[in-house]
Amino acid sequence: MALLITNIKELLQVRETNVLKVSGKDMNILPTIKNAYLLIEDDTIVDYGKMEDSKGIEADKVIDATGKLVLPTWCDSHTHIVYAGNREQEFVDRINGLSYEDIANRGGGILNSAQTLQNTSEDDLYTQSIARVKKIMQLGTGAIEIKSGYGLTTEAELKMLRVIKRIKKEFPIKVKATFLGAHALPQKYKDNKQGYLDLIINDMLPLVSKENLASYIDVFCEKGYFSIEDTEQILIAAKKYHLTPKIHVNQFNAFGGVALAVKHNALSVDHLEELNDKDIDALKGSNTMPVALPSCSYFLSIPYTPGRTIINAGLPLALATDYNPGSTPSGNMNFVLSTACIKMKLTPEEAINAATINGAYAMGIEKNYGSITKGKKANIIITKSIPSYNYLPYAFGENNIDKVIINGQSI
Repeated sequence: MALLITNIKELLQVRETNVLKVSGKDMNILPTIKNAYLLIEDDTIVDYGKMEDSKGIEADKVIDATGKLVLPTWCDSHTHIVYAGNREQEFVDRINGLSYEDIANRGGGILNSAQTLQNTSEDDLYTQSIARVKKIMQLGTGAIEIKSGYGLTTEAELKMLRVIKRIKKEFPIKVKATFLGAHALPQKYKDNKQGYLDLIINDMLPLVSKENLASYIDVFCEKGYFSIEDTEQILIAAKKYHLTPKIHVNQFNAFGGVALAVKHNALSVDHLEELNDKDIDALKGSNTMPVALPSCSYFLSIPYTPGRTIINAGLPLALATDYNPGSTPSGNMNFVLSTACIKMKLTPEEAINAATINGAYAMGIEKNYGSITKGKKANIIITKSIPSYNYLPYAFGENNIDKVIINGQSI
C-alpha cells in the first residue's frame, strides 16, 4: 500500500543514508524541507521532496498535512518499561525528605520492584507492560530499548526478557532487549556479592544467550551497587555471548565507569549526571554514545547531565526517558525533549537530533530508524498545526501530536 502525505509545512530530519549520528556543532543543524511531500510504500520511506515536484505521484491513500510538521518517531534508547506494580509510596517518602539512597538502604528502590515482579506471573507482567507500550506509541515513540533488572533471580530475569521478546513479536514498535541482571544486589547476596556475580555469569548469561533474549548487556556501575571490577567481570563474561555493553554510569558518582565502558566498546553510556574531564577525554574518538536522561533528574531532583559540555566537546548526545517505577515513571519523550531544552540548555535542533537519529544509534538501529531517509522504516509523527518545530519543546504541557505512523500504519 502506498501512502502519500502532502502539503507538509516542514519535513524534519531529512538525511542521506550515510549519516548515522551527529556530533558537536552538527547537532545544531536540523535538515528540513518546507512545503514538502512524503511517500511511503508498505513500511518504507521511498520518496520525499518539495510539493512542486510531487506531480504525477499516485498513492492508495493521501493525507493532507497542511499547517503540520512531519518528523521521525522518537527513538527511546533507555527504558525499564517492563515492571510490576509501582513505587508511589517512595515518591511520597522523597517528598518527606528521604533520598534515593536512603530508600534503597532500607530495602526499597530496585529491591522493592524486584520482590513485586518475582511475585507477578509472566502473563500479568506482560499485560501491565503493554499498557505502557501502547501509551508511549501514542506519544510518538517508534523504537524502544527495554532492560531487564527488576528480577534479580535467574527465573525472574528470564521472565522479564521473555516478556520483552513477546512485546517485540506482537507490537509494531521496534524493540531492542538488554540484560541488566547487575541492577542491584539481592538481599540474599548482601554479604556475598561475588556469589551474585557468579550467578549472573554462570547461570543467567548462558540461558539468556541460549534463548536469544537480549542484544545488549548492562551493569549499574555505581558506588553502593557494582564497582569497576564487578562491571568488568560481567563485561568480559558477556563478550563470549556477543552481548554489546550499554552501561549505567555516573548517576551519582564519577569514578572511572565511562573509561571502562569505552574500553569494552560500549554502544552507549547512560545517565552521566556527574561528569569530569577524564570522562570527556575517554569519550573522544570512541564510538560510544553518551545518553542523557533528563526526566530522571527532574523526578529525583538531582543534577542534569551537562549536555552543553558534552556537545561543546565535539561529542554526540542522545536523549532517552529511563522509564521505570522508581526514578522516572514516565515514557513521554516529548517531555524529555522539553526538559533537555529548558534544564540542559540544548537548542530545539540539538534535542530533536538527540531524540531521533542519535537515539537510534544508541540502540544500534540507526541504519533503519531515526531520520527521514529513503529506505528507512516509515515511522513518523504528524504534528497538529503548530508555528514551528521550536514549539514542540516550548509547549511542554501540550500534546502536539496529531497522528503516529509506525511501519507505515497509523496506530
